[in-house]
Amino acid sequence: MKKVLGLGNALTDILLQVSDEDVRELGIEKGSMNLININQAQAIQGRFAHVRKTMVAGGSAANTINAIASMGGKAALIGKIGNDEIGDFYKNDLIKNGAIPLLLQSDLMSGCCTVLITPDGERTFCTYLGAAADLNAEDIERNAFVGYDVFHVEGYMVQNHDLIEKAMHLARTENMLISLDLASYNVINENLDFIKHIVENYVDVVFANEDESYAYTKRQPEESVAELSKICKIAVVKVGKKGSYVMEGTTREHIGAITSNCLDSTGAGDLYAAGFLYGMNEGLDTRRCAEIGTLAAGRVVEIVGTKLSDETWEEIKRLCALYKGFHQHNL
Repeated sequence: MKKVLGLGNALTDILLQVSDEDVRELGIEKGSMNLININQAQAIQGRFAHVRKTMVAGGSAANTINAIASMGGKAALIGKIGNDEIGDFYKNDLIKNGAIPLLLQSDLMSGCCTVLITPDGERTFCTYLGAAADLNAEDIERNAFVGYDVFHVEGYMVQNHDLIEKAMHLARTENMLISLDLASYNVINENLDFIKHIVENYVDVVFANEDESYAYTKRQPEESVAELSKICKIAVVKVGKKGSYVMEGTTREHIGAITSNCLDSTGAGDLYAAGFLYGMNEGLDTRRCAEIGTLAAGRVVEIVGTKLSDETWEEIKRLCALYKGFHQHNL
């Protein structure tokens, strides 16, 4: 079985259901990802102290790695945590999900991400990176990559250019397939030249939603996926309730979304990537991979947070097994 190694910000998500007015009053753009300092983090948490909160170990790459492990895949995560209760919670959550924690330790407080969820399911991220941002190029060593087949990177990491460049170079040295989730349109806008550099020189599989793909290509989804596929082996552009476009070579597929009662879109893209990469590791074609990713994404939006029930994982695993059976029968 192929093994997936992730690189991401080790963040514990604090999920809060709030109103549109709450987000406006904070003076931040709805749907954006905002890096905040510890004082801002404490102020936001104090403002919403009366709101019922859900705390889960998160971060984009960690969501993907946890989901792959929950589907029965072999997966590990490189990240950095503090020597504190949140850091312990984070490490134990990875282990509980069957993933391998390759976590370094920082003197800083463990990072957290306050996710403001409005009634339409849209998420606005207020991220205090803390120890997660203390991960640097000097922490990354080649032996961490040995024995892994796929390297998956969250786009939120690209602000640390030296770290990403070194990690992707080491992954390429180990002949790993490299996957990148573009993560957020404003991160792309702020780092466009560097992101284009790594996509063109390292990335085999790129995941983006329509806002992110537009930020990269300045094109609409159908044209954008074609543009990205000229650079990468496989390009995926997700278009919410309209599903996703997947293109490998000259073959473009449109995969419709499943019917879901959207409560919280947190982790939808991360679980799509997990299902897709899991399918790839099982030798499935791109359409089947996208359908597995679509099911995982469609189920996670129906809950608050990213932790699916055992019954839902069984549903996803049954689909994987069905497709794998078809694949082996047709060989």
